[in-house]
Amino acid sequence: MALINSRSSISQRGRETSPHALGQNSTQRVMSLVIMATIPGLMAQTLFFGWGTLINVVWCSLIAMGCEAAVVSLRQRSVSFYLSDCSALLTGVLLGLALPPFAPWWLSLVAVSFGMVIGKHLYGGLGQNPFNPAMLGYVVVLISFPQEMTTWLPPLGLEGHNNSLTDALFTIFPLGQSVDAISMATPLDVLRENKSLTINELWEANPVFDGMAGRGWMWVNLAYLASGVFLIWRKVFTWHGPVGMLAAIAIMATLFWSGNGSDSHGSPLFHLLSGATMLGAFFIITDPVSGATSNRGRLIFGAGVGVMVYVIRAWGGYPDGVAFATLLMNMAAPTIDYYTQPRTYGHHKANKGLPKKD
Repeated sequence: MALINSRSSISQRGRETSPHALGQNSTQRVMSLVIMATIPGLMAQTLFFGWGTLINVVWCSLIAMGCEAAVVSLRQRSVSFYLSDCSALLTGVLLGLALPPFAPWWLSLVAVSFGMVIGKHLYGGLGQNPFNPAMLGYVVVLISFPQEMTTWLPPLGLEGHNNSLTDALFTIFPLGQSVDAISMATPLDVLRENKSLTINELWEANPVFDGMAGRGWMWVNLAYLASGVFLIWRKVFTWHGPVGMLAAIAIMATLFWSGNGSDSHGSPLFHLLSGATMLGAFFIITDPVSGATSNRGRLIFGAGVGVMVYVIRAWGGYPDGVAFATLLMNMAAPTIDYYTQPRTYGHHKANKGLPKKD
């Protein structure tokens, strides 16, 4: 009995004095915080681009949870346990935010199903997937259905676009009724295709351009920026990945900014506040599973994403490159981790304290 008590006291002292880092974060809490942080951006997108975004988020969330339940059931696991961690819900929300507001229901079904089944569960589920499931599903439909994926609704008030819930429902789910959806290219796409007009002429000729990054887009990105700062403050993730990505985009845009001529790729502020820049920086590349794990690695990972986002926007075949850049850096994450892994706690640096050779 004395031996047992002695071992118990040693074990208790070990738990009290060992260098363990304890925290209150759980998978469910982290995922729930991230989902709640998307609300300002969702509201901004709904305000400027209509009800389609909100309908997409609800529809994609239902598909994601349905896929999660189906696959988990086939694996003979607890459905309620896996649904309660909110990871499937987050994937659905992110895809709903990323897809065009009037994307047809079948396109969302393909994107979410591929992301959940192939991108997540094919590799073993949460914690095992090497690629970001939401971006994998997004890229599949972007390559397969480029016309549906590269046209967005004009901002509210342009081209006769009104914020009608009925029109959005009947466009996404036709139900036997046909509604003509007014669509137009995004500011990034318009700038990429411009070959003759100066920036000032382009701004005057195209009503979608307003402010620094296009009507509506600037406020959407600022909403995601505010939410991302909140998540960093709550220590859901560190600042390294987002700062690395945003700094890389700003540096690239500054280096290759040729003023306001017809060959201009846009100013640094234009690239930072347009497209999916802030959504990608704070809600996509911060995925703890498919990204780098060390702080130095996250900084490199984010910078790599930022450089490739700009390269794709300026010289690639797609107007925005967040999804492609994220997946490419997902492949590089293991190598980044290998070369940036921190020292084990309590160990000295290599060769420090060793006797010198004669």
